[in-house]
Amino acid sequence: MISAYSASAQNKVITIKNPATINRDNELIILKRDFIEKKVGILSGEERISIRSAKGSPLFIQFDDLTDDGNWDEVAFLYSFKGQEQVDLPISKSDIQIKPIIKAHVRQRIKNADDSFGLLVYADSVPAGQPNTDFTKQTLPSRLTEGPAWENDKVGFRIYMDVRNIKDIWGKTTSEMMMDTVGVDPKVIYHHLDKWGMDILAVGKSLGAGSLALKVPLAGKADTLVRLGGQNMGKMVYKMIADGPIRAVFALSYPEWNVLGNGKLASLTEQISIWGGQYFYQSEVTVKNAPKGAELVSGIVNLKSKKSSLLSYGSTRALYTFDTQSENKDQLGMALMVSKSNFVGIGQTPNVGSDILNTYTLQMPIRSKAATTYRFYSAWEASDSRFKTFDSFKKYLTDEAALYNAALMIK
Repeated sequence: MISAYSASAQNKVITIKNPATINRDNELIILKRDFIEKKVGILSGEERISIRSAKGSPLFIQFDDLTDDGNWDEVAFLYSFKGQEQVDLPISKSDIQIKPIIKAHVRQRIKNADDSFGLLVYADSVPAGQPNTDFTKQTLPSRLTEGPAWENDKVGFRIYMDVRNIKDIWGKTTSEMMMDTVGVDPKVIYHHLDKWGMDILAVGKSLGAGSLALKVPLAGKADTLVRLGGQNMGKMVYKMIADGPIRAVFALSYPEWNVLGNGKLASLTEQISIWGGQYFYQSEVTVKNAPKGAELVSGIVNLKSKKSSLLSYGSTRALYTFDTQSENKDQLGMALMVSKSNFVGIGQTPNVGSDILNTYTLQMPIRSKAATTYRFYSAWEASDSRFKTFDSFKKYLTDEAALYNAALMIK
């Protein structure tokens, strides 16, 4: 993902160069409104622009209002580059409309009294201590698939919007958006392989697919690992920011996290993005009033993996596993990727006798003036033949690491 910087107002093309020798497929390009206005002139209100490919074809552009003022603030589109390729993309004021192909979606839907699920909600919250669903007493949860779900044309994820607060993976074998359908009918078990895919991960009491915790130093004692979950998590707030068709963005906020149970409250906000063509989601996490010396922690469940490995490539670090660890009993690779500046260390939780179990962990710094960013990857062999073997998964991940901090050059 990249953002643009200033350029001359007279130059009505966007020049983008891929500095890497590796091809980049479905790269997310984000352009801010002020950058665009320096190209085409001041835009009034909701006035829109058009961008064409290097071959002259109009590109589909997503216009996102991030400040809720009725006017768009950023545009997003996807573009693929060969290694070291430079392209000039013409840009102009235009109201041209192109039928989109939906490549990303986020949804939260609440159950009605008749056991149907309502339309998408843009905001939602649950109180402190929200219990997880007891399926022995009810066939459907209060929220579709127990909380927000997000997906693209390759993979999907969800988070349990209750005291567990664990992220899970939807393995997909279709490019269609499925998260408004899966889980609606309790007779259709999404833990079983279907034509669209399935829930492929068992999470137990782990950090699942990139869930969050804090590592907190305690005077005279060993550091403690505190899950973002349980009664002390406080209320949990969901807000949709953008819902496709190119990228989906939403925020989860925890304004009253009693981390150590001593009444000293911290707050945490996680903004999650997913866009077309990729096998990951990206999180940007901010923490305020954390205990002194605390570190941000994310993790990968290890209920069915034998080991983890650390990939170091230039200024990128990735903790990863690859094993017969999907619920379909086939190959699944998972990874947490960060920049070197966001890497503190790795670890492993106990498998018994702790609140967080069966997890390989990655520690990150908490920054006072900036978010801490990481990506979580899910690479299931049924989604892509590259993920059938360790060697091909490792090559994919190495290429991703090489590109992670090799930003496109935009002017």
